[in-house]
Amino acid sequence: MPSTSRTASSFPLGDKLSARLARAIALGLGCGRIPVSPGTMGTLAAWLSHALLLARAPDALLAWFFAAALLIGWWACERTARMLGSEDPGCIVWDEILAFWLVLWVLGPSSFWLQLLAFGLFRFFDIVKPQPVRWADRAFKGQGWRGAWGILWDDLVAAFCTLLVLALGVHWF
Repeated sequence: MPSTSRTASSFPLGDKLSARLARAIALGLGCGRIPVSPGTMGTLAAWLSHALLLARAPDALLAWFFAAALLIGWWACERTARMLGSEDPGCIVWDEILAFWLVLWVLGPSSFWLQLLAFGLFRFFDIVKPQPVRWADRAFKGQGWRGAWGILWDDLVAAFCTLLVLALGVHWF
């Protein structure tokens, strides 16, 4: 009886290309392969790409861009996590990229120092995972669409917490 298992070389070319594209997106064009602090490297990549490409874009365009990046990132994270056989691989940094883009978009034009403070706060919330980030991190564990949403969700909550702390800081000081 012939074997029904498929090897990597037996997948159609389209499958290979979409897998490579998903991995490239999910790993932040290689930032996730950096062995030390890949999430921080992904956040730095988000900051740099925002400064170079997104900072002067109109809000309507950024809203569409962010919605597309969320959907494409969800697909890429799900596909890559499935390929790697892990619920939330540390090498996936699209979640950090997307969430920090959101922080910078909401901040709008701002000084380097305010952006640096936002960077530090976001990394704090993402690494330490105080509540409600911890809840968000645990809420959608697993494989498939639910797990891919979980990869993104805790970082979006960390972005919200970052923006909340910055808003309260501006209000109080």
